Amino acid sequence: MGASNGERRTGPKCVAIVGPMSSGKTTLLEAILARTGAISRQNSVGQGNTVGDHSAEARAHGMSVEASFATTEFMGDSITFADCPGSVEFAYEADPILALCDVAVVVAEADDKKLPALQLMLKRLDNHGIPRILFLNKIDQATAGVRDTLAMLQQASETPLLLRQIPIWKDEAPIGSIDLALERAYIYRQHEESEIVETPDAEKDRQGDARFTMLETLADHDDELMEQLLEDIEPERETVFADLRNDLQEGHVTPVLIGAAEKGNGVLRLLKAIRHDAPDVTATRARHGIDGASGFLGGVMKTIHTTHSGKLSVTRVLAGEVPDGASIFVGDEANRISGLYRMMGKDTEKLDKAVEGATVALGKLEHAVTGSVLSSEKDASAQLSVSEPPQPVYSMGARAKERRDEVKLSAALHRLVEEDPSLSIEHVQETAETVLRGHGEMHLRVAIERLEGKSQIAVEGHQPSIPYRETITRSTTQRGRHKKQSGGHGQFGDVIIEIKPLPRDSGFEFTETVTGGVVPRQYIPSVEHGIRDYLKSGPLGFPVVDVAVNLSDGSHHSVDSSDMAFQMAGKLAMREGMPECRPVLLEPIMKVRIHTPNEATAKVTAMIPQRRGQILGFDAREGWSGWDTVEALAPMSDIGDMIIELRSVTSGVASYSAAYDHMEKLEGRKADELVAARAAQNDG
Repeated sequence: MGASNGERRTGPKCVAIVGPMSSGKTTLLEAILARTGAISRQNSVGQGNTVGDHSAEARAHGMSVEASFATTEFMGDSITFADCPGSVEFAYEADPILALCDVAVVVAEADDKKLPALQLMLKRLDNHGIPRILFLNKIDQATAGVRDTLAMLQQASETPLLLRQIPIWKDEAPIGSIDLALERAYIYRQHEESEIVETPDAEKDRQGDARFTMLETLADHDDELMEQLLEDIEPERETVFADLRNDLQEGHVTPVLIGAAEKGNGVLRLLKAIRHDAPDVTATRARHGIDGASGFLGGVMKTIHTTHSGKLSVTRVLAGEVPDGASIFVGDEANRISGLYRMMGKDTEKLDKAVEGATVALGKLEHAVTGSVLSSEKDASAQLSVSEPPQPVYSMGARAKERRDEVKLSAALHRLVEEDPSLSIEHVQETAETVLRGHGEMHLRVAIERLEGKSQIAVEGHQPSIPYRETITRSTTQRGRHKKQSGGHGQFGDVIIEIKPLPRDSGFEFTETVTGGVVPRQYIPSVEHGIRDYLKSGPLGFPVVDVAVNLSDGSHHSVDSSDMAFQMAGKLAMREGMPECRPVLLEPIMKVRIHTPNEATAKVTAMIPQRRGQILGFDAREGWSGWDTVEALAPMSDIGDMIIELRSVTSGVASYSAAYDHMEKLEGRKADELVAARAAQNDG
């Protein structure tokens, strides 16, 4: 890459800014926008006036809770940056963006406590096949040497970290950097372009050693360069830059640049690396197996519901171009674009059209959701590889404080899930609850705040009900006779039933051994109906399971018997017979798989018994260096808030999945309290 390359214009690029929480991602975006002239000055996260973190929720909590987009120009080229949240609770926000971006800038710092979080992010990039540049931020606060820091960070990365710059030190503080590819030294100037200087004599040996290490790594994928190094021949600068570009794009290395985003240091070198070395939309199409498109093709990265502009679909144009007002397809559904915008945080600028590679917001696409393929052709065959959200780990019931807002709340929840697909809603018929599920306490807290702020609906949150059940432990035979006479036709139904326990998780079984027509055939389904109706709430007040009922005898009246009479007789027999069967409470037991950094495994395994759980075992997590997977059985009621404690002992990175395993008898004080509470609820 020579001087001519600096003049070469490239198509619009899309860059995801990712990394652990509080590593400086939003600050880096602000520094980039200030350096490229998109904003007049660099603002700060602490003051709550940055382009990213513009939502009320982000500013209230001092952290990114959703992705922010900003498009700027650098050396005549358009680049859209997507600032993605660092918290694991909001991590899925990045997935649809990563699927459609060209490159990721991973913001990290010299903090070994954040290593597991960095590893999570790099694994995510590996899964998507995304090239990445690591920006080693807060270099002005570093206490360790850059090589030691690199060795520490390498533990989180499966691809080699390739150091492209080293710091220039003075009085144990970094005052500039040396570019190992350009062999050029720079002195930092706060919020300004660095000053080019001669490499200090004291740094020349360090520069030579670090440059040779860089070239050795590049030579792993360039035999000619390897021969030159072995013969002590200085490679052409063009060769070095070509290898840097190719190895980044092929995912062979992760180039590492250094800087201090808060002071604007190192930002220009990062921008040049993005412009010259990062792939463009052509490579992104190839990642999805899209060789070409005859017209417009786009993918939706994020859905936003705004107060004034309505629904916006943040879209990457993968092929072709699209004008405002165009009719496009989502599958076989036609949609007309109503507004086409360039984004700058919460602000938008209207555009006439979007060209290939651009990232824009398209207005009011009714049928589009995050992950949708947009096309100028009906039923476009292209499919984008967007991962499914992980299983939720935290739940809360949500209801409107005012009854009049219930219908409005349902629509608002639908919009909320459109904006954040990692949230899910379940309407539980048994308890008439609306349950909101997500990835942590903060995730759901922010969701409720957003819901209330945008929809002006006061929402009450509560613990969702646990699906306790009851069953029986002994058999009985019971007669149920329903007889009523009130003038005219009366009601008469008479049954004898045998009630028996069934093995766990067998459900309900109904049989009949009636002989001689004592219960006419047409009334037998009515008896079953009455029994099933009773099973909705047994003697302890909970749904009854694992019970077999056999209709063995009874009697009828030729005039007064009816479907309703035999329903009532069956129900009455159950009501009188079930208390004799020694009913017991059952609670759901879940099989849990917990993923944790291995330094926290002991704390995690100690936590399980405290939640009435049973550890099944643990082993190294497959494909994850330094992580374990712990398997256990635990009651559903005791793991509802487990993710909070798990995150607390693992620096916020642990995750788990849970699946129903079996029902288990619950006795003692807790069972008594649950039965008493259910009785009080039913009486009320």
